[in-house]
Amino acid sequence: MSEDDLVFKALGDPTRRFLLDLLFARDGRTLGALEAEVEMTRFGVAKHLRMLEDAGLVVARRSGREKLHFLNPVPIRLIHDRWIDKYTERSAAALADLKQELERRTVSSTTDTPDDSAIIQVYQVYIKATPQAIWEAITTPGWTAKFGFQSPVAYELRPGGSFRAMASDAMKQRGAPEVVLDGQVIEADPPWRLVQTWRALFMGEDFTRLTYEIEEDGAGVSKLTVTHDVTGAPRTGDQSAGRIPEAGGGWNQVLSDLKTLLETGRSLYG
Repeated sequence: MSEDDLVFKALGDPTRRFLLDLLFARDGRTLGALEAEVEMTRFGVAKHLRMLEDAGLVVARRSGREKLHFLNPVPIRLIHDRWIDKYTERSAAALADLKQELERRTVSSTTDTPDDSAIIQVYQVYIKATPQAIWEAITTPGWTAKFGFQSPVAYELRPGGSFRAMASDAMKQRGAPEVVLDGQVIEADPPWRLVQTWRALFMGEDFTRLTYEIEEDGAGVSKLTVTHDVTGAPRTGDQSAGRIPEAGGGWNQVLSDLKTLLETGRSLYG
């Protein structure tokens, strides 16, 4: 079964869609917390979560004794780019946006405010490329200038080394400064793991923590997991999640573009 088939199958069940909505409203929930929101046994909820994990829509992470579940929107973004966007008409899109905005207001008025003590976003994508190819695409300026925000990066790949991302030509035309992102490398284990601080200078917020993890998955496929701890940086979190329309689609869009570039040699927008 293809990746698209797994996603469509997972999204075909209303309970699984509801679980994704719960994680969208407040990410990083335990099985018990999700079970409390659904009229179903713990076993039933766990079975649905396994299907969502198999489709890559949910990523589970251990935190002490607890197992937390995070929404991974990247597969949905890929479905959107491949199957939905090209069929979308402006009038239909406008009505859909209105519907979503009205529903968002209703949900926000009836749900609890998320706990800001630990706001972690997890994104995961499978790419038909070697770990080394993915590592180079993330850490070298010649590659980062081809996807996402097309910002050439400069890394000192050692603990304590600096990180900077330079404004693309398009950004400069809109008045962006020379350096748009900065940070410091905490851990570098090429081509498997990179941990760093990360700050968008135009957001005016403190540093966040960003982790890239790359694993071989067999048959020339690698799994890339991006974990962004945006605790204390709500605007950065909104941008990373793609909730600021004028700032792009966040990590969903960047990782979808990276996957397309490495697998086809062309950017989504090139």
